[in-house]
Amino acid sequence: MNVNILRSIGQRLLSEIPSGKRISKNAIGVGASGDRTYPIDKTAEDIILSVLENCGEPLTVISEEAGIREIRGGGTIILIDPVDGSRNAVAGIPFYCTSIAVAEGKTVGDIYLSYVLNLVNGDEFWGERRKGAFLNGEKIATQKDDIFYLTAYEAQSPSKDIPGIVPLLSESRKTRCLGATALDIAYLAHGSISVFANPSPSRSFDFAGGWLLVQEAGGVFTDMGGNPVTGVEISLKKSASLLVSGNERLHEKALRLIGGRRKIPDKQE
Repeated sequence: MNVNILRSIGQRLLSEIPSGKRISKNAIGVGASGDRTYPIDKTAEDIILSVLENCGEPLTVISEEAGIREIRGGGTIILIDPVDGSRNAVAGIPFYCTSIAVAEGKTVGDIYLSYVLNLVNGDEFWGERRKGAFLNGEKIATQKDDIFYLTAYEAQSPSKDIPGIVPLLSESRKTRCLGATALDIAYLAHGSISVFANPSPSRSFDFAGGWLLVQEAGGVFTDMGGNPVTGVEISLKKSASLLVSGNERLHEKALRLIGGRRKIPDKQE
């Protein structure tokens, strides 16, 4: 599997996925993850699977909608979120993406290739282990100083999630709840966001694509307690809260504000 195959998926998605008022707001079922499936989710997944089935490689696909599917007997793991932020899409909010991660093993730390595509403006993010993170072909890097310019967050259960991160939000110059975790993390890898927090457990396909981008761009990625996420199992289960920062100093400051403590540096070997 290589980035050119993932980018070919992206080109098809941009040409075939509906936008704006053409996006149906009616759910058509429930996906393997337990969330509602909308037509845009199904269309995106069908495009991705079609390309993967024709690439000639043995693959094990884990998708938010279809669940686990083996191609040519199974092999390299491909973790897919066909449309991250589909509720944004159906509500007419222009912030949603496709996220794909490729792994040689069964944990997040085994990811060696990732791709996140902004389905609204066409921004292409990809990361390759030990080669870097890129946006539209140009190498990117995370924020270098320790000022909370913009803190983004996800609140799946606002009454439970927001109180614990109020100290962090209060120290930030700006805050945003944008509604598409993979895209939040991708823009953090670009240096546009200082810190991203999600107190509720996330599924690995929600953050897998962004994890490698941040690693390669120089950021720090743990759970809200400061524990590494490298050992998190790649699956459909909810597994880890998220705290992602542009650098070590930002991360330590964020952890102090939310009452966590960094345990082990989450670095690739």
